[in-house]
Amino acid sequence: MALVYPLESLKAHPPRPYPPYKSTVKRSPSKPLIIMPHTLSELTGPVYGHETVQPGDDDLTIHGKTGEPLGERIVVHGNVMDEDGRAVPDALVEVWQANASGRYIHVGEKHPAPLDPNFTGAGRCITDKNGHYKFITVKPGAYPWGNHHNAWRPAHIHLSIFGHSFLSRLVTQMYFPGDPLMEFDPISQGVTDLAARARMISSFDLDATVPEWALGYRFDIVLRGRNATPMES
Repeated sequence: MALVYPLESLKAHPPRPYPPYKSTVKRSPSKPLIIMPHTLSELTGPVYGHETVQPGDDDLTIHGKTGEPLGERIVVHGNVMDEDGRAVPDALVEVWQANASGRYIHVGEKHPAPLDPNFTGAGRCITDKNGHYKFITVKPGAYPWGNHHNAWRPAHIHLSIFGHSFLSRLVTQMYFPGDPLMEFDPISQGVTDLAARARMISSFDLDATVPEWALGYRFDIVLRGRNATPMES
């Protein structure tokens, strides 16, 4: 995996300063960037995580203090691929999300929705030889975020994909089909290419749905190229 995108891939990514998403203006560089040569350890050094993934890390519903978390249980799965549709095996995929009430476990969290003692909101797994990953979790709730009047984030799951060097990390967000908040969300709307924006929306997957237990959603991740999944820079 690499962090270098062809021109057609860059068109699918939102501009760094995107005024409707207010904090990007403060966070974006206001002066020309200074190119720093990468060191050998940055390019080839191992990252934390691959060797410490344990059985059950991909199930966000089993690490509760007193039982299972509240909310709609779901299965999220897909393939990690390169620009030619080839599988990317042995990639570390991490997820983090709000609970079913739209609340994160974070000291800075101000949303008055309840915390869930049975849900930490974080998980990880490694893609198999076919580039496939799978998580069991609960569907996250929407939450207010103060960007503008009556601003609410659509339900979403953050995904981080690590390769085998310190710099080979890509981050994206997965949304759910039919969410009415999508059209009012500056973060997802920052991807102005409609086809690229659609690649951030999962699809309902009946084959992955477990009868009387959990709904399934498929979210394939293309790391680069013309059909790349939009990533956060």
